[in-house]
Amino acid sequence: MFAPVGRAVRRTPFTASLVGVFLIASLATGALWDPIVRRSWYTGIAYGLPSFLDGQWWTLITGTFFSQLPIHYALNLVGLIVAVGWAERRFGSFRAFGIFAGGQVAAVIGTVFFLLAARSFDSDWASQLTSQYDVGPSGGVFACLAAVLVTLRAPWRLRLRFALFAIVTVALIYIGTMADIEHFIGVTVVMLAAPFVQPRGTRAGRPSTREWRILAFASLVILAVVETVGSLLPSNDPTTSSAAGTGTWVDVAIDVVVIALIANGVRLGHRLPWVFGVILGVFNVLEFVGLALYAVLAVDFPPSLFEALLNSSLWIAVLVILWAGRGAYRVPWRRSRRVVRQTTDARKTPLAILTADGGGTLSWMTMWNENQYFVTADGESFVAYQRRSGVALALGDPIGPAEKLGETIAEWVAECERIGLAPCFFSVSDATLAVAPEGWTHLQVAEDTIIDLPTLEMTGKKWQAIRSALNRAEREKITFRMTVLADEPWEIVSQVRAISEEWVGDKALPEMGFTLGGVDEALDPHVKTALALDESGTVQGLLSWLPVFGADDTVRGWTLDLMRRRDDGSFRPVIEYLIAASALHFQAEGALFVSLSGAPLAHAAGYEASGIDAVLDSLGKVLEPLYGFQSLHNFKTKFNPRYERMSLLYRDEGDLPKIALALTRAFLPHESLLGIAKMGLQR
Repeated sequence: MFAPVGRAVRRTPFTASLVGVFLIASLATGALWDPIVRRSWYTGIAYGLPSFLDGQWWTLITGTFFSQLPIHYALNLVGLIVAVGWAERRFGSFRAFGIFAGGQVAAVIGTVFFLLAARSFDSDWASQLTSQYDVGPSGGVFACLAAVLVTLRAPWRLRLRFALFAIVTVALIYIGTMADIEHFIGVTVVMLAAPFVQPRGTRAGRPSTREWRILAFASLVILAVVETVGSLLPSNDPTTSSAAGTGTWVDVAIDVVVIALIANGVRLGHRLPWVFGVILGVFNVLEFVGLALYAVLAVDFPPSLFEALLNSSLWIAVLVILWAGRGAYRVPWRRSRRVVRQTTDARKTPLAILTADGGGTLSWMTMWNENQYFVTADGESFVAYQRRSGVALALGDPIGPAEKLGETIAEWVAECERIGLAPCFFSVSDATLAVAPEGWTHLQVAEDTIIDLPTLEMTGKKWQAIRSALNRAEREKITFRMTVLADEPWEIVSQVRAISEEWVGDKALPEMGFTLGGVDEALDPHVKTALALDESGTVQGLLSWLPVFGADDTVRGWTLDLMRRRDDGSFRPVIEYLIAASALHFQAEGALFVSLSGAPLAHAAGYEASGIDAVLDSLGKVLEPLYGFQSLHNFKTKFNPRYERMSLLYRDEGDLPKIALALTRAFLPHESLLGIAKMGLQR
């Protein structure tokens, strides 16, 4: 039972020692259950401006290990364990001690100097704080939290640091206790020292187009929330709610609506809302400057002036963010103009690029009609994608010269963000992951099952079931024919369509798309179709094989797509027979491999999922009765393939909800979400 605690203590000795001293001090003095502020000796251990004016410098240390109220102990303990412990795991014990101690000292000393300066103004708020005492380690805790956020990967590093800074800033302005000043100073000091805190090799980088939009949107939302809360909590005391009572409900409602419209516009990257936001920001900043000059020159700082300054001060940060990211707001206002720009001097069509440079096992799917194309400026590479629910879903790896893969991705991503689309790549190989933009993440969505043909020998016990299917076909006089379906007579094509329609009619879901083709895709003259025919010429089953091009218009492999068998057919192992016979046929032609494709949300035995992968793994199990992903994957193991992971590459976890919606639309383009839900319940 105590083993996990022992491991935690060994891994984070400084945090454990800090928590231990904190608890011992609270138990020894009874402060854990009786507020320490009631004790006569409280002013002798608490820090604050009066303590330092009296020369009680030791309070900087003693005050760190107490809390004013019993409830504060719970909050501080959580902060010490989470923030300081996290920092110790990231930086080590010695550096974590330095960050905590330095942050605590800077927070307390900085607050003292701030209050010394504030005494010169005629402010009731400052006058009250200059006579108060405080205790607690929260200044160091917030410093550790700010430091550890520097170590996160982009873009969460920027987003969470912005959120933390926004929290301490709003708390300082609209709550304004001594602890809020300490938190603000502790966080600010660490953020200014971020270049010295972040691990070696970590590049700060510049916010992307999307990040500027998110920061501006978040800033404006915070502004609207603060103004609304200020009107809900009216008070004449600026120490409890500085914004309270500063305007009527009508004024607040108008302001919130205007800010909300601007915020939504900048989130989408439109120029006009950005212009309105800048104009409002400039107006409020000018108001702030004028009021500040009056306060300094007149040496007059009444509460009403204090409130007005606070309301205008937040706009300074908003204006800085809007102006610094001004290049991010160029998305056309009209939807008809929000299209991916194409190069005007493309020397090759997407098909010519594919046949010249080759592609992965899904590359032929990029030729299907539902796809759109982004061709790079040099005309040498392209990305096939579908536009669904505000997401640009790229299908497979970009096609083009391998040495330009990273450039192609960067160019396409920049174009998507220019018009306000969320870019992602579905079912990409490790080669694409290796050159992904910095800060992007990925998760495995399937495993490609590949049979290497040069070494293929269907011998041994593990191939027994496949050999049985081949032998049975010979006994029952089932013949194999590899053909181009478009060249077959009407009688064969009509049978193929009937078998496919019968298969679709028996399923809870309609025929799917995106990476799953149908008979129309099989009729392409580049695609080969494997047929199993009985003695009467009746089609018992069929497979369609998509070409996988190598360089110089050569086909180096084939990918399985359409897979159908007659429900009332007499030859049950027809699919096993067709796959085995096709592999032998392509082997004789000199192909290097056949891919049996990947089953989404399915994995080979022994795969250990974690994080979001674990969630998707659980989702796959839930959907198994409806889709049969894992059953299909297990069926393919009969052919003893090797596995290559297929991943979803995306900017960050914030995009996942709309990517999930976009994928649903791509796979089921003609079905509503309500219809999908009903079919699932009827299953």
